[in-house]
Amino acid sequence: MTLKQIASTKKITSFHPPQRTLMGPGPTEIHPRVLTTMSQPAIGYLDPVFVEMMEELKALLRYVYQTDNALTFPVSGPGSVGMEYCFVNLVTPGMKVIVCRNGVFGGRMLENVERCGGTAVVVDDEWGKPVDPQKVEDAFRKHPDAKILAFVHAETSTGAQSDAATLAKTARKHGAMTIMDAVTSLGGTPVRIDEWGIDAVYSASQKCLSCTPGLSPVSFSQRAVDFVTSRKDKVHSWFMDMTLLASYWGTTTRTYHHTAPTNSLFALHEALLLIKEEGLDNSWARHRRHHLALKAGLEAIDLKFRVAEPYQLPQMNAVECPTGVDEEAVRKTLLNEFSLEIGAGLGPLKGKIWRFGLMGYSCRPDNVMLCLSALGSVLMDMGLPIKVGEAEAAAHQAYASLHAQDARHARGGGIGFARLATPRDAIHDQERPQCQKRKPSSERGATSVRASRRAPRPESSCARRCITSARASTARDRPSRPSRSVSPRRADPE
Repeated sequence: MTLKQIASTKKITSFHPPQRTLMGPGPTEIHPRVLTTMSQPAIGYLDPVFVEMMEELKALLRYVYQTDNALTFPVSGPGSVGMEYCFVNLVTPGMKVIVCRNGVFGGRMLENVERCGGTAVVVDDEWGKPVDPQKVEDAFRKHPDAKILAFVHAETSTGAQSDAATLAKTARKHGAMTIMDAVTSLGGTPVRIDEWGIDAVYSASQKCLSCTPGLSPVSFSQRAVDFVTSRKDKVHSWFMDMTLLASYWGTTTRTYHHTAPTNSLFALHEALLLIKEEGLDNSWARHRRHHLALKAGLEAIDLKFRVAEPYQLPQMNAVECPTGVDEEAVRKTLLNEFSLEIGAGLGPLKGKIWRFGLMGYSCRPDNVMLCLSALGSVLMDMGLPIKVGEAEAAAHQAYASLHAQDARHARGGGIGFARLATPRDAIHDQERPQCQKRKPSSERGATSVRASRRAPRPESSCARRCITSARASTARDRPSRPSRSVSPRRADPE
């Protein structure tokens, strides 16, 4: 917009985004505690109080990464910056790197190798399938001089999860380092850096960590650090040079490197603290629990998952669009009528799948039920033979089965799956708002469909589980959501 255009337009006022239910590939909804923390007064990035917070932040990141790596910290920038940070430090010109590509983000790894001057050996798998460990083994045998294996743990574009432990073991057997993309997996499914022997890993703040976008947690093994510090050539990026940035995030005297996004780091600290209070095992189980309920509801209305069950990501559910249905029109209607965002397919899957995210603070039973009710309503309007409430009923049955399983384990003295998954969900389930039930078209007037969609969601409460040692307590009311009839503003899907 030019200066002349700005002068001729209406007065620019403060921006107030609509309230959305975010169930796409990211970002996620942000916990009220994180939003409050992010609004705290700014302080200097070398302030002693801020430096103390940085140490706590690194400790919390080691917890979610399950690692003792000394060099574990958040890079200033999105997950793509974390990816580039790993590659630009570890890949030298002429180095041979085996890159596993089974989706969009494996392709971006390949792009990074080439831009760093490395030689890529590509191991391709079909989109929607995990990386085949045997193909990786064969690649190492054919290229014994390969120095790095790069793979995506949880491929966001397809919802497929690969066997990171086996892939890392194969790399170690052949004397190679590993670079792992944990952008979508960290906090949502098990990530065990030390146990698996991962040398470099990166993630993003806006996925299962449910923080504001713009930070990329990374972690490096001592072997990776030693390799970088022994390089004879300069890292081909000043901003992402590990040897320079480590002097700011180190444990000794800190040296100015760049102006850190202090308030975003406040927010990440609080988001990680929420996971610590909930318990990492409980966070993983919560994502699994609500995935099973969502899956039951989607399959009840004959929607098919793109990924085979053993490799499905609980937090990223890729579902094939039914034949004859305009997938973009469905997404637009969900956004405009229900203020509900889901994701589209990327690359060769564009127009063929929907991606339903259940990540972090968005991974809640009320979101599951809203999504199923709204999606069923839209698809029924488009002429699909869907019965009112059948998706919601299947999800409720899934929740009930998990509770029953938990009760059986409790009677036997064990800890059941549902019990493990419900440090904050039990209150959600008891106070879940009743989803809008729609009558058959023959029993409703012309305006009933839109009216039911625009009805405001009832207030509900959420529980925050604070885990300290063996004691726990639940508290805190979740703010009510505004009416669904908001002006549409479509967010960037990634």
